[in-house]
Amino acid sequence: MHDAPETLPTQQTVYLDHAATTPMLPAALEVMTTHLRDVGNPSSLHASGRAARRIVEESRETIAQALNCRPGEVVFTSGGTEADNLALKGLYWSRHDADPARVRILSSSVEHHAVLDALHWLATEEQAVVELVPVDAHGVLDLDALRAGVASDPGSVALISVMWANNEVGTIQPIEKIVAIAAEHSIPVHTDAVQAVGAIPVDFAASGVDALTLTGHKLGGPYGVGALLVRRELSLTPLLHGGGQERDIRSGTLDMPAIAGFAAAVEHAVKAQPEYAERVSALRDDLVRRVVEVVPDAHVHGDLVQRLPGNAHLGFPDCEGDSLLMLLDARGIECSTGSACSAGVPQASHVLLAMGLDDEGARHSLRFTLGRTSTPADVDALVEAIGACVERARGARDR
Repeated sequence: MHDAPETLPTQQTVYLDHAATTPMLPAALEVMTTHLRDVGNPSSLHASGRAARRIVEESRETIAQALNCRPGEVVFTSGGTEADNLALKGLYWSRHDADPARVRILSSSVEHHAVLDALHWLATEEQAVVELVPVDAHGVLDLDALRAGVASDPGSVALISVMWANNEVGTIQPIEKIVAIAAEHSIPVHTDAVQAVGAIPVDFAASGVDALTLTGHKLGGPYGVGALLVRRELSLTPLLHGGGQERDIRSGTLDMPAIAGFAAAVEHAVKAQPEYAERVSALRDDLVRRVVEVVPDAHVHGDLVQRLPGNAHLGFPDCEGDSLLMLLDARGIECSTGSACSAGVPQASHVLLAMGLDDEGARHSLRFTLGRTSTPADVDALVEAIGACVERARGARDR
């Protein structure tokens, strides 16, 4: 009889990248799994189709109630990227068609690439004039610069798009003040609130924005489903043409099981938000304090007050962020640099460069993001590992 082969101990993964994606909530997983067994196209008129349609409309009402909008203002999409593209392109086309003088789009220099790349496409293919408003050293939009940009020629502005909270450094933008500037000239405002919903209070009606992006997998829902909240009064030119679903704004067969899971996640995340923010921000503060004790020259990026509860974006001088990330990954600790990578060559973060850091400063940072499943043990593991990993990263750079 042969002896059983020796098994290696499995390494416990410490997941500190919740801003990239966060685990599905049990309630969302359960409702989605249940409906995966159902048959019926929500656009069909028979009983199975009507049953699927009922689930979709109940989900729409759940999301509307959680975010304080009308059910008809919830337009389901495949996620945040599609919702951003629909808002920017659809709104630009509609506004420009109504008045060809409206060619300018004002946005921030720290937007997610789902916004920046869509704006670049509009500039190159549709001759839109894109103006990226600067931010301060904490990543907060320069309101005076925005006001001046609008005032220089209000009639030529098609729309303004500024994210609610930054995905890299966690800085929360003054959305209501941005809306007030735009409202003086009846300019519509879109906000990418992918990082904000469920983490901080988000009220669509009270905010005054005209369009708002959210997605499922950032708040405990499934991948591949999101929504654009669009005021009923706003005219959008669709990206997709077909069956005329979603107010004729977004054609395509609706993914009923994913939408049901998405709605369950939004409802839970919004209800649990106050408790979540209190617990996770305390955990985040503990992480920052203890990491800086181990690595004294480590420093925080982003606004220290107006920031997401789970975001700790730290700079480690004389380190390459990518090297440090891989050293931590080898010890089972998963985080992010927040920067793009092109053809295997690390690129400095456009967010940090916009905040005034030089190229080196923009490359020596890591983003640790906490979520619903994060524990004090996760912080302990990072604190235990970070000193040796920073030392090795600096040693590798010196060679």
